[in-house]
Amino acid sequence: MALPDEVRSLLEGRNFAHVATVLPDGGPHSVPVWIGLERDRVVFFTQRTSRKARNLEHDSRVAISLVDHENPYRTAQLRGHVVERRTGDEALTAMDTISLKYTGEPFPMRGPNGVLYVVGLDRVNYVELPFAHA
Repeated sequence: MALPDEVRSLLEGRNFAHVATVLPDGGPHSVPVWIGLERDRVVFFTQRTSRKARNLEHDSRVAISLVDHENPYRTAQLRGHVVERRTGDEALTAMDTISLKYTGEPFPMRGPNGVLYVVGLDRVNYVELPFAHA
């Protein structure tokens, strides 16, 4: 799925995202994350023992919401599923890229438990409301 320019700019910016996964009992689980973009796929990382990683092992569906840090009335909502998992040096390379975007530094927590998730998108929605954030 080709991303609209507005959504691409939100994903390329230093905007935090909320990733929602499905708990074993079917309930939602949502957490804020750093987000990255590889071509038209969204990437984020976590530790293999995290709740979201355990959820994704059982159900690969993901919902992601983004809010523009500079204009919180500019948002995007994405839905898709995990199409790839990376670990080891390949994951660390992508994790460093994302960390550099947000902090200017490589990702400091180097260990064997990091996992990068690559999400193929099924639905994309962009909204920009005519409000000024005061």
